[in-house]
Amino acid sequence: MCGRFTLTSAPAILRNAFDYAEQPNFPPRYNIAPTQPVAVVLGGLSGRHFQLMRWGLIPAWVRDPKAFSLVINARSETVLEKPAFRNAVRRRRCLVPADGYYEWQSAGGRKQPFFIHPSDGAPMGLAALAETWVGPNGEEQDTAAILTAAARQEMAHLHARVPVVIAPRDYACWLDGGEVATEQAVALLQPPAAGSLAWHPVSSEVNRVANDHAGLLEPIEIPEAAKPKQAEPSSPRIARTVDERQGSLF
Repeated sequence: MCGRFTLTSAPAILRNAFDYAEQPNFPPRYNIAPTQPVAVVLGGLSGRHFQLMRWGLIPAWVRDPKAFSLVINARSETVLEKPAFRNAVRRRRCLVPADGYYEWQSAGGRKQPFFIHPSDGAPMGLAALAETWVGPNGEEQDTAAILTAAARQEMAHLHARVPVVIAPRDYACWLDGGEVATEQAVALLQPPAAGSLAWHPVSSEVNRVANDHAGLLEPIEIPEAAKPKQAEPSSPRIARTVDERQGSLF
């Protein structure tokens, strides 16, 4: 599952990594939560494009969004079967740029948050689906959901599900829905490769959505009873450079 994530790389780094045409300027985000605007990369005949969407997919056939359950994740194993996703996975695949995400592990009678991020420190492209909901009065809302897969053994002790990370070499296959068979794109929906992610415990301050600052990523010491059953991989200190000129796009 992916219920909170971060986007802290500088705009120029993200633009270079995902090769979209726009030049958005935005501040780092350390605690992105469902229903908030998220950065999304879309493919198209004119190349890749950056767009903001609501995190929480609303299928086009929904009449009243308030009566529809919030859908922030989609299971990759059934994405071709579920009515909420089967059209989007064929025509509206997208990427959600991220620098890491949070997961909570139940241990010692409490839920301990962990920050999970790429071992190499590079931004990652999370597999996602997009949908534009059109209301009865013509109002439109662009929405997205992040795809998940069953966690590999090294990650399963934190949570049974993990977000799907698309490798840069496969961005074109995932995004270019009009040129590549859906089956080829769906074959990319695998859990992250062993050793590609590192993690460490962080403060429960991340539990509160209003908290959004670099301190949320700092490692903390936790009681022995709350430590993962398997040894944690080493987690190098993450470099965080904040550009004071960044605007407030989010």
